[in-house]
Amino acid sequence: MKNYSIILLYVVLSSCASTRKHNEQRATDVAPEKLKEDIDYAYTKLQEMHPQLYWYISKPELDHKIDSLKQTINEPLTPLQFYFKLQPVIADIREGHLALRIPRKKFTKKEAKALEHKKAMFGRFEYYIEENRLYIIENKDSIQNIKPGTEIVAINNVPVSEYIKKYRRLISSDGYNTTFQSYFLKDVFFNFYTAEKGFTDDATIETLYNNEKHTYTLTREAKSKNDLEKDKELEKRTPEKKVNDYVAFSNSYNRNFKFLDKDSTTAYVKVKSFSKDYSDEFYKDTFAKIKEAKSSYLIIDIRNNYGGSLYEINKLYSYLASEPFILIKPSQVTSRVTPLKTNYFRTSSPLEYALKSFTYPTYFFAQAFSTYKKDGKIFYKMKADKPTSPNKNAFHGKVFVLINGGSFSASSIITAKLKNDKRAILVGEETGGANDGTVAGFYSYQKLPNSRIKLPIGLLLVQPNISFSNDKRGVLPDVTVTQTMQDIIDKKDPQLEWVQNEIAREKENTVK
Repeated sequence: MKNYSIILLYVVLSSCASTRKHNEQRATDVAPEKLKEDIDYAYTKLQEMHPQLYWYISKPELDHKIDSLKQTINEPLTPLQFYFKLQPVIADIREGHLALRIPRKKFTKKEAKALEHKKAMFGRFEYYIEENRLYIIENKDSIQNIKPGTEIVAINNVPVSEYIKKYRRLISSDGYNTTFQSYFLKDVFFNFYTAEKGFTDDATIETLYNNEKHTYTLTREAKSKNDLEKDKELEKRTPEKKVNDYVAFSNSYNRNFKFLDKDSTTAYVKVKSFSKDYSDEFYKDTFAKIKEAKSSYLIIDIRNNYGGSLYEINKLYSYLASEPFILIKPSQVTSRVTPLKTNYFRTSSPLEYALKSFTYPTYFFAQAFSTYKKDGKIFYKMKADKPTSPNKNAFHGKVFVLINGGSFSASSIITAKLKNDKRAILVGEETGGANDGTVAGFYSYQKLPNSRIKLPIGLLLVQPNISFSNDKRGVLPDVTVTQTMQDIIDKKDPQLEWVQNEIAREKENTVK
């Protein structure tokens, strides 16, 4: 016990020292020549490991942007200031998964605990972004009776439009689709804001509603005893929460299933994230119920689904296929050693590091023999690029898929496959992820040597097994139906309504 206490004390002290060192470094200016070294380092690593760097931008164009950026750096900058200069160039590569990690302040355990005992300040609202304007569309706790549809015009006397213009340049989708940015920016706007401004205990917002201006002071309120008890209750993992992949932070499920009519003709499955967790159980239970009900129609809703597991979308497709299928094409990497650059010990605690040290040889050999060469290119072995048989409870009726600009990554992979195979009718908006694939899979987490900013680089070129469109766009819907901000406020869903009306029309024609 004595030795254990000494080790524990050492871990705590090391953690505190690491946090202090990180925050000091984050606030320290870095010389211009050192920042230029970081730019060169980032570009070199991208050229070395990214398997499709010049997919949406030519090498001469990217070279020019890199050189132009270096010419603008002629004075010392903090890592945060440097981030706001380099990230827009990274975003111009137009690979949605490729982005620097914003250098945030780290919190000690005591500070983190104190924040856990306070309510969010900006996180108690839901937002909508249209052009350079930010709106509140849901006031979860009825804070100061702020109405949905209220525009936030300024925060602490700074126009919100300035922040949106600044932050929009930090975000890229895959290729040249037109829908992703506003969906993603509404979710990450205050991540950027708090990285810049810190976690303050209050903020003044100027608003506009029905042409009337108001000023409110938001505060970071302390949680009551009931609030803390409720948090603990929400975090408990019941069997239902596991299968439907419950997320305590949002008090919602990643997966939902229900029938939309009394006779169970139409089944509805919503997936907010392809997390993989308990996905086998969810799809097994869901499609067994659909088969038992003899449903004729299935609506799959993957709007605002930023992607996730290839395993899960391959599993889902097996419940929609009538014959063996291959989900993705072989995944290309830049070299045979690329899979060994995945930072096996990243984010490990001292205990985890010790345990991983024992398993590292197994990991090393598995990765070392995970590639193969074909037609002069190197590919990574993946289960999803092998034939998969349809599940015995596969659905053979008509499938509709709801998509929008928030459908990204794995959501776009499965959507493109369904469209190519003519297995579903896509309704909604162009997806945020590309029709022809993306670069992700797993990552090498590089750290720029002087600013210490992290740069995760996707190592796999992941493409659906389809005939490519080559238009450098998202997956285009078969039927375009948009949803306005007022629709969301009024809880209207014109995209789902279109599908339900189409099903009703088909039923009526069948009866005739």
